[in-house]
Amino acid sequence: MNWIALLLTILGLVLLGLLLYWQLIIAEGAYLGPRVVVLMYDWSARIYERIKRYVPGDEQWFLGLPLTRALELIPAPLVLDVATGTGRLPRALLRQPAFDGRVIGLDLSRRMLREAVRRTAQFADRLTYVWQDARNLPFDDDTFDAVTCLEALEFTPDPRAVMAELVRVLRPGGVLLTTNRVGPDARFLPKRAFPRDEFERMLSALPLEDVKVRRWQQDYDLAWAVKIGEPRGGGIRPLPEILRCPACTDRLSREADLFRCISCGRAYPIDKDGVIKMARFERATLTSS
Repeated sequence: MNWIALLLTILGLVLLGLLLYWQLIIAEGAYLGPRVVVLMYDWSARIYERIKRYVPGDEQWFLGLPLTRALELIPAPLVLDVATGTGRLPRALLRQPAFDGRVIGLDLSRRMLREAVRRTAQFADRLTYVWQDARNLPFDDDTFDAVTCLEALEFTPDPRAVMAELVRVLRPGGVLLTTNRVGPDARFLPKRAFPRDEFERMLSALPLEDVKVRRWQQDYDLAWAVKIGEPRGGGIRPLPEILRCPACTDRLSREADLFRCISCGRAYPIDKDGVIKMARFERATLTSS
């Protein structure tokens, strides 16, 4: 009887270990909620690039260069990188001599943004970071000439809703660049990673055209698409013109060290490292602080 109990205990521990491996390593906390996902990225922020082993030359060749070429006819393009992490896409793009635009990077992990600020310091005059959830992008409709979201959709609570947000803030004629998990682990990410045909149908259901999905890395497909409509991109607008209050969606006014909603009065501080803190807003009065 003792042997049976020991065997059941060992079996239980093995199953628990497999469950934890699935939830924390393969799914990176995706099924445990955004707080767990953010916590894991916060913990790994300083070593994240060593874990991923990004090759700067490859990043510039396979991401920065083709995106620059896609935007080459647009004067001073404005690009949004959602789930920017440590600033991987901004670096690949801003290192392109032909790119003369500006990038906004958005992420829900504050420590990842801190790393991004450090790693992209040389581009600080052309780069802004926003701490906010991808499910509620704090920008006007039809704002960006390109919107990117790489290796992140599968870790969001609702990839379809996030995809719709990416397209919402994209200008007609603008470029969407995103990924879908397809590697061996994708089968363990139900409703977060999609078979290629389902992913293509998801994109085609949105106001997108020229949708192209190709194998990119061992674990991902890379999708390019263009938003339907008459192209009218170009020109970088000041942040108060494009930022919106995540709580009420009204416009923000710029004060010394924060943005304030002109309707509900919520204040969104600009941190010491320049990151606009929108993920956790503060109640404020309508008068300047």
